[in-house]
Formats: sequence, C-alpha cells, structure tokens
Amino acid sequence: MTTEAVAPIPLRRPGSLPILARCLGLLRPYNRLVLSSYLLYLTDNGIVLVMPLIIRAIVDQGIKGGRIATIWWGVAALLGLALVRGLFTFLSGRWTEIASQNVAYDLRNQLHTKLQSLSFSYHDQAETGQLLTRAVNDVDRVRFLTGRAFVRLIEVVTLILGIAIAMLLLHPVLALLTLLIVPLLAHRALAFGSRFRPLSRAIQQQLSTLTTFLEQNLRGARIVKAFAQEEAEMGRFEEENSALFSLNVTAGRVRAINLPLLRLLVSVGTVFILLYGGYLVMQGQLTIGALVAFTTYVGQLLIPVRRLGMIVPAIAQAVASGERIFEILDAESEVADEPGAQPLGTVQGHVHFERIHFAYFGRHRVLEDIDLEVQPGEVVALLGATGSGKSSVISLLPRFYDPTRGRILIDGHDIRGVTLASLREQIGIVLQDTTLFADTIRENIAFGRPGASDDEIAAAAQGAAAHGFIMELPQQYATRVGERGVTLSGGQKQRIAIARTILKDPRILILDDATSSVDTETEALIQEALARLMRGRTSFVIAQRLSTIRQADQVLILENGRIAARGRRTAEHTAHDELLRTSGLYAEIYHRQLRPPL
Repeated sequence: MTTEAVAPIPLRRPGSLPILARCLGLLRPYNRLVLSSYLLYLTDNGIVLVMPLIIRAIVDQGIKGGRIATIWWGVAALLGLALVRGLFTFLSGRWTEIASQNVAYDLRNQLHTKLQSLSFSYHDQAETGQLLTRAVNDVDRVRFLTGRAFVRLIEVVTLILGIAIAMLLLHPVLALLTLLIVPLLAHRALAFGSRFRPLSRAIQQQLSTLTTFLEQNLRGARIVKAFAQEEAEMGRFEEENSALFSLNVTAGRVRAINLPLLRLLVSVGTVFILLYGGYLVMQGQLTIGALVAFTTYVGQLLIPVRRLGMIVPAIAQAVASGERIFEILDAESEVADEPGAQPLGTVQGHVHFERIHFAYFGRHRVLEDIDLEVQPGEVVALLGATGSGKSSVISLLPRFYDPTRGRILIDGHDIRGVTLASLREQIGIVLQDTTLFADTIRENIAFGRPGASDDEIAAAAQGAAAHGFIMELPQQYATRVGERGVTLSGGQKQRIAIARTILKDPRILILDDATSSVDTETEALIQEALARLMRGRTSFVIAQRLSTIRQADQVLILENGRIAARGRRTAEHTAHDELLRTSGLYAEIYHRQLRPPL
C-alpha cells in the first residue's frame, strides 16, 4: 500500500492574482455583509489615526499648557473611541465570519456536486486522501482568505497610507525620512509571499499524500494485519510524515527569517524618529506632543506591518489551496449529458452494441469490435479470463465510460443522446463486491427509491430472501450496518443489494452472480433471489457457474477484448450445448471451471 511520491514543486509559480480574484469572487453573493464589515474596518482605521492627535493635544495643551480640562476631555475622548472601536470590531468580525463561512458552505457543496458529476475515469486516477484534503483543509484556507485575511490586508494597507498622510501633515520632512522604510517593508513582504505560496502548495500536496496513505491503511487494516505488515506500513507512514515535517520546517525557517526582519525595519524607523525628532524638538521646530504623536504613529505602523507578516503567508497558503480547489471545479467530465439530451423514459430493454471499441484514457485498448444485439427480457452471460473485457462491456451500458468508437442503443435510442439520470434509472446493478453505506438497513435498501414505503421495502427484502435475517437483527430494518456493511456477512450484504435493485424495478440488469465466498445454503438463497430478479428483465451477467449459463439466451466468450465465441439458445438446444459443439475455447473453460464435480 504505497503512495505516489509528491512531484517537486517550483518555488515560484505564476498566476496568483487570477486565483486570488476568483477566490474573492466567491464573496459576491454576500456583498452587503462584506461591504458593511469593510466600512466598519475603515472607520476603525480612522479612529486609530485620530488617537495620536488627541494625545498630542493632551501633551501640548493639557500637560505643557497646564489645562486640566483638556486632559480630562482628551482622556474621555480616548476612552469613548476605544469603546466605539470595540463595538465596530465585534460587528465587522461577526459579519466577515458569516460571509466567509457561507463561502466555505458554498465551496463544499460545489466540490461535492462536482465530484458526484465527474466520470469514472476521473475517479480512477484521483486519490481519496487528496480529495478529502482539498474538501476540508483547502476549503478552510480559502474561507480564511475571504474572511479575516483579506479584510486585514485592506485594513493594513489603508492604515499604512493613513499613518503616512497623518505623519506628513505633522512634519513633512521627518515623515518622508521615516517613511523610507515603507518600500523596503512592502518589498520584503511581497518577496516573502512569492516564496511562501508554492511552499504552501507543496505542504498541502504532501498532507494530501499522507491523508491518502492513512485512509488506505484504515480501509485495509485487515489486510495489513493478515499479512503482518504493520512494521512496514509504519515505516512508510513515517517516511511520508518525515517529508511533511521537512516542508513545514522549511516554511518555519522562511517565516523565522522574514518576520523578525520586518519588525527590525520598523524598529530602525522608531530609533531614527527619536534621534532626529528629539533634535527638532530642541531646535524648536517640533513640539513634544507632535514627537509623541509621531512615535505613536510609528508604533501603530508596527501593528499593520506585523499583521502583514502574518497575512501575506496566509494569503499565499489560501491562493495555493484555491488553485487546488479550482483544479477540481474546472475538471471536465468525460461522460456528461450532451446538449439537447432528452429523458429516456420507460424502455422495453432492447439493447444493441454496434461495433464498439473502447480504450481506457484513450490509450489502453480493452474492447475491439464488440457487436451484440439483445432482445427485451433476454439473459446474456459473459465469460472470459481476467482482463478479457467483461467488466468493460457492462461499464459502457450505464455510461460509466463512453466507447471510443461505435454506439450503444436502447430501444433504438443512442444512449449518448439521453440524459444520464434517465438512462441509469432504467438500469439496476448487483455486483459481488457489494457497497453498503454506514446507515440503517432500511435506508440502504431504499437508496435507489428514497420515498419508498416500509411495505415496499419489506416486499423487496422478501423477494431477495433477506427479510428473514433482517427480522432476527436487534433493531430489524432500523439496524445500522456499519461502514461498508462490515457488520453483515457477504451473503447478507449481497441479498440487501438485490433487494435494493428489486425496489428500484429497472428494465435492464447488470449482475455479477459470483458466490464463491458464501456457504452452499446462502448460495442457493442468492441464486433464487437473482432468478426472481432477472425474470422479465434484460440481463447482462458475468457468469461464474454452469446454472447461469444454462439459463442464458446468449453466451459470449471474450478474449483479449474481442468476442471469441458466441452461443444462442434455440428451440432445439441451449447456448451452452451449442458452444460445447462449436467452440474449443468454451469447452476448455467448461472442463476447467464450470463442469460440476462427479
């Protein structure tokens, strides 16, 4: 259970601004909340800029001028403004969080909808851990960007500009000399962000790899223990964890170098003001109150610069996460409704494969020149070695994949010209590897028809020979089956899957009737349930037993993606009998796999 190594990611990647703009565009439905919160933040910045001027008045007019009333007025004004700032901070923070949480809510819904709509070929190549990380961690980083991160960036930029203007009004020469550090701060912050963004993407990528590895080990815990591979898997996990650790250490080193450097630049500016400003005060060109206001402004400048040092890497991380999210949202499904696709409606079940060719991902050829016509209600049995193309044939019918050449017709309708939902409503699937959800038995049976009544569900379970064992369970149909149905036996899970298909009542069936993993009694129950299920329906069966083949109207032998032999039931003989006479390949399969023991 190894995972694919993370490809090296360059430390500089283009395209940050379009991704940033797209992330912020997610706030568009919540413009009123966002604009209101931004307005409060800007008003709060105005209050911050006024406070040093009040302090200057307290020092110059109150303390130096001996005016007690000015001191009291100034102190009261500072307290009042502090209370107003507290209220504004509460409201703006609340509104910003509501807007950003809505963005996260929308993104998760969009991701889930997109993942549900993408074709099997996408999921064949995607890793579950990668998708989980993008849907959870990456969405949360984008949420932070659209919330506090970007509004803080606006607050920081406007506050720096406001402080610059206020300092220029107090003393232009001293202000210009002091503000020489601002371009250095901006350059350092941008350089920090340009390096930190791709590094953040690498961290997220490695975190996804680690999540995938952990997910596979949890899902395959029984296999790991059965093969005594705990030590080996722990070693592989430690290797991936070490790679994540190294990336985080690199990110920490980048932060450790840049953040103190930003603070150092601000401290140099403060020292310069005290030296040159003190000289101006002694020369009578600057009041003590103005110098105190200047130093207060520089102290205030430290706050946005410090925030800038935290915001820039956060935005870099969020942009990298946004890029990973948009990769999913922008992915195109290879199988989708064509423009003008119409609902299929109820069908009789006449299926025609016309000269079908198919290659996975357009490269790996698995089917070639498959021509097959099936009348309504007929049973088609598919035989062949592993890799012969049996599963590929049945995967094309519900359009899990599209053929590279040829077409498939149902009642004369090209399945590419009908909607996917209406096509799949007419098809029921029961496979050996049954998938159940961590829910009640009732909900699992009703999965294809959520509005089914209890009586309909019970009738479907009786038809699948499942009602008896369900009624013996502690909570009967309300019993939860556990993740992937692990609390049930293989035969019980398969009968629930059959009940689910009976309840759906499709016209076309796809079945894998393998029951090698169950006992003889359970096998007989499953075979009876499958026989009832197939009655009157067009059925495609990956055959594993002679009884199924004897019942089939057509039997196809697949070899290397082609139909190597074909038998059809007639009034005189079965498809099995015809193939025994005409096909040496079938005779070999029969004697090796299908013939019952003497």
